[in-house]
Amino acid sequence: MRRDDRDEPFDDLFREIERMMNEMMNGADRNVDFDSQHGAENGFGMDTHVDIHETDDEVRVIADLPGVEKDHIELECDGTVLTISAGSDRRQYDERVSLPTRVNEHTAAATYNNGVLEVVFEPAEQSSDISLE
Repeated sequence: MRRDDRDEPFDDLFREIERMMNEMMNGADRNVDFDSQHGAENGFGMDTHVDIHETDDEVRVIADLPGVEKDHIELECDGTVLTISAGSDRRQYDERVSLPTRVNEHTAAATYNNGVLEVVFEPAEQSSDISLE
């Protein structure tokens, strides 16, 4: 007697695992704008990880840049988007990362250690006092 594929004892479990993985991955890169000129094989993408952590006191961006020398990293920020440009003999990274809140780009502090870039910003003041004269 031949068993039907629908009768496999683990099919439901595998379908549920696949559904949960798809659901988890759908929002994974929502803060990263991939540059269409550079595919995943040339820079950020499927094999490079970017994390953004926001607290009341800071916005922290952590990016993996394996194989890149510290002197070959350029960072720019306009208060809402962090641009990371870096290169090595094998790869070129050009990435625009949308920040979750407006930051004071003049307070940025960056470190690079063992292929991991970390940039920390203070949030920008949302409003300023206006004095009447």
